Amino acid sequence: MKPANAIYFIREAAQSLSRNRVLSFATITTVAVSILILGIALLMTINAGNIMNRLESDVQVIAFLDKNLNSSEISAVKRNIEKIDGVKSVKFVSRDEALKKLQESYGKDYDLKATIGKNPLPNTFDVKAKDPHQVAVIATKINKINGVYKVNYGQGVVERLFQVTRWVRVVSIAFIILLAAGAVFLIATTIRLAIFARRKEIYLMKLIGATDWFVRWPFFIEGMFMGISGSLIAVLLLALGYNSLVSRIGTIFFMPLVSDPHLLSQLYLSLIGIGALLGMLGTYISINRFLKV
Repeated sequence: MKPANAIYFIREAAQSLSRNRVLSFATITTVAVSILILGIALLMTINAGNIMNRLESDVQVIAFLDKNLNSSEISAVKRNIEKIDGVKSVKFVSRDEALKKLQESYGKDYDLKATIGKNPLPNTFDVKAKDPHQVAVIATKINKINGVYKVNYGQGVVERLFQVTRWVRVVSIAFIILLAAGAVFLIATTIRLAIFARRKEIYLMKLIGATDWFVRWPFFIEGMFMGISGSLIAVLLLALGYNSLVSRIGTIFFMPLVSDPHLLSQLYLSLIGIGALLGMLGTYISINRFLKV
């Protein structure tokens, strides 16, 4: 693009914005609302994904050991478990430690040891998987090891949890795609009004030999400016609102809200980029209709 043409395109875009102040304001407002809703949906999706990931990471296999195993046999069981593919960590929990944790859950006012007498709890291994979706396979292999008389990984509940997390992710992605499509439609409709007001000018430009791209560029610059302006407003409102929410609430469902500055900065910059892209896409859809005519 020649510098002279670039200056002409920018000047034409600025004049169009000035001449159509009401429509420009309406478009910027439309972009701001669309990006704000999209940003809220993305933050909800990120936090929902964070909650799902934490729930999945808490899934583990508990291997109950035979009561007559000595220390060397317990070590042998641990080594056999660690050899299983997909095992991330193996933690030994003695029967005394298990009783102590159980006592803590009942509180100091209730003497559990005095009530039950001899400690009936077995020694256990808490086994975590590298991939939480492999806990069922790992549990089956652990159950076959000599010295392990029972395994527990929340069979049934775990499978339902994975189904729920999968559907949450699918629905979130579908919702974001629908919002993005709706934003493009709204922006295209609004920009189409501005182009319709200049349809005679476009027709005259075509008559004197202007190429399609020569006609498009001022509108692209105009659409990109409105997209960036609207997205900047949306990001500012979103950042202020979300930071206030994090400082006041901090957690949801006993889990912390996402507050990583690097991640949030990337999200906000992405939304500004999406705003510019939506502005250009909406302009392209609108201007092509008149150029074809």
